[in-house]
Amino acid sequence: QVQLVESGGGLVQAGGSLRLSCAASGSRFSINAMAWYRQAPGKQRELVATITTDGTTVYADSVKGRFTISRDNVKNTVYMRMNELKPEDTAVYYCWAQDGRVYTYWGQGTQVTVSS
Repeated sequence: QVQLVESGGGLVQAGGSLRLSCAASGSRFSINAMAWYRQAPGKQRELVATITTDGTTVYADSVKGRFTISRDNVKNTVYMRMNELKPEDTAVYYCWAQDGRVYTYWGQGTQVTVSS
């Protein structure tokens, strides 16, 4: 059973930066795509950014140019550097991973709060 453990959330002022981390453990199979999603109060969970094992990335339009997703394939860890944070970035951020069998997993979520 794969476990995803997130860290790095917190409270920051608008214009500030945070870095999220998510470490995957317990998988007998390779971890393929990894991603970050977020869910704001009263809204649906949305995709923020994805990254494949070869480093191909995709970003939501709302974060392009501000957020950077990266990964360490040896450590099975995904990161997301978030710059120029805005109050509308406030949400619970969830890590997501897909293994070699195409099973998917979710982390427990980490709160990011951006004050104006």
